[in-house]
Amino acid sequence: MFSIGIGKGTKNKQGSWLEAYYPCIWLNPAQSVVDAIEGLCDISAPQGTAELSPSDLTKIIGQCEAGANDAIVLQTLIDADQNALICWMQTDGPIESTPAAYLKLHLLSKCLVRPNALNLDGIFAQLPNVAWTSDGAIDIAEIDEAVLSARLSNQHLEILSVDKFPKLTNYLIPPGVRIADSARVRLGAYLGQGTTVMHEGFVNFNAGAEGPNMVEGRISQGVFVAKGSDLGGSASTAGTLSGGGNEVLSIGEDCLISANAGTGISLGDRCTIEAGLYITPGTIIDVIDEDGQSVKTLKARELSGHSDLLFIRHSQSGTVQCRTNRQAIALNQTLHQHN
Repeated sequence: MFSIGIGKGTKNKQGSWLEAYYPCIWLNPAQSVVDAIEGLCDISAPQGTAELSPSDLTKIIGQCEAGANDAIVLQTLIDADQNALICWMQTDGPIESTPAAYLKLHLLSKCLVRPNALNLDGIFAQLPNVAWTSDGAIDIAEIDEAVLSARLSNQHLEILSVDKFPKLTNYLIPPGVRIADSARVRLGAYLGQGTTVMHEGFVNFNAGAEGPNMVEGRISQGVFVAKGSDLGGSASTAGTLSGGGNEVLSIGEDCLISANAGTGISLGDRCTIEAGLYITPGTIIDVIDEDGQSVKTLKARELSGHSDLLFIRHSQSGTVQCRTNRQAIALNQTLHQHN
């Protein structure tokens, strides 16, 4: 995986990178792009960063077969008459810098690479904790000075969050999506066309939905939801960052995780979990046949990834049961009109 990003970034007063924005990005770029850039800076290292002058960007436009959108972006950077940031990664190795971390997060959110397809080793070490403000990213150690400076200028500096990850919409908006509360979708989230993230929905980095999907619950890091599936209000999926888990979960097509329900196992296609029921790998499941008879008892992990399952809790005994899901859950198409 050879990737190149060109854009702008923010440094603190010590010259350390806080964040990077790549409106122009290539995954496995054409040789003409590589040749044009190699003539301006040495990109032979496995990964690295450099600065490109406006004249450098002009040469890139003139020497490579840049797409129409890339040419517009490069020309906009040229018109700003400022140096641009370039970051490259020759292979999909561990992340060694803040610009490289942001390059991989952009690849995910531009839907060029699906969750769990990139090596994200080192990402937390390379992402500084940043104050995300109405004036952009500010180093935590410099925030008091920035707040005071704003006050002295009769201005108000709003601190939106203090976090390693910024929100997706400050960097890009994937085509054909709806996001009701932009603070609840991190950069590095994958949102396929037709995805709706409602007000209480949350999508972490290296996680997402193929689209179309309705997300009113939480998609945790590492979890990918296939098309046509619905996460009801406050529904949740177990990611690999909490509890020391290392199994990557996936949700198949046309599934429903109902309100306040959740899963710690993967679901195949056309599965349903009833409202309020959380399935953990160790949950004891009573498997019910077509005649309503119990055929065996097992732990939920043995059903991980299977299709056409309906998980319910018996109203009297409280036993968690698994039956054949006779109804596929179809999303309301009216709700997914994004134009």
